[in-house]
Amino acid sequence: MPELPEVETIAKNLREGNGSPPIPGRRIVSFSTDWPRHVGHPSLRSFNIRIKDREIVDVKRRGKYLVFPLDQETLLIHLRMSGDLRLAPTQDPKDRFDHTLFNLDNGWDLRFSDARKFGRVSLYADPEVVLGRLGPEPLAPDFTHDQLANMLHARKRSLKPLLLDQSFLAGLGNIYTDEALHQAGLHPLRRSDSLTKAEVKRLWRSIRESLEKGIHYNGASIDWVFRGGDFQHHFRVYKQEGEPCLNCGTQIQRTVVGGRGTHFCPYCQPEGQP
Repeated sequence: MPELPEVETIAKNLREGNGSPPIPGRRIVSFSTDWPRHVGHPSLRSFNIRIKDREIVDVKRRGKYLVFPLDQETLLIHLRMSGDLRLAPTQDPKDRFDHTLFNLDNGWDLRFSDARKFGRVSLYADPEVVLGRLGPEPLAPDFTHDQLANMLHARKRSLKPLLLDQSFLAGLGNIYTDEALHQAGLHPLRRSDSLTKAEVKRLWRSIRESLEKGIHYNGASIDWVFRGGDFQHHFRVYKQEGEPCLNCGTQIQRTVVGGRGTHFCPYCQPEGQP
């Protein structure tokens, strides 16, 4: 958390305005942080100098990164485990988790709230230094099931850890991987190179539909991190341990795969698949 739908929702709200002024066209007057480790690149001193007076041209998303093209360079923000990004009037008191602030020229702040302090802000002349390491965007029009088939068959890994690998496919995390695998009827430990053409197509469709549904509901709000989403009321398996499967009524089970809590239906997603 947050994953692709939550990051997409934040980017849309900042770009279009949702109870606050849209951020494109605003100038960054100053920058401050009480957690210097938030700044990943360049050094804190250089970041302070280079970010001042820069104009925010747009707000985009790439994988789980928020991408802010500036009039010079590009600001990247990764929310990691507990980050959130929102606008607030400068005169409003800071929340206790508001560690990093960008003061804008219209009397508002772009505030990076991060309870666990794992998030990062970075400034690059060429953002592809970072973004170029990411896999394809699963919702991109040119991302086809044939492309996914080639990617899966080139690897010999369990499906869930592979789908969580951001260099394989950008934006999926624990929630939407569990949801997509259940919808596709595939066990989380199924070998990627064992999928048939029909199974790959089903997985491709399920990934896209799960993410699109998440975006439709403005992401999932399951703890203090990200608020305003409603997808948590539409989970198929995630956090549904002991509840009946929506397809067959079998109790949803929880296991651990690659160190991550994993939810699945033992009937609809049998482990004995080839």
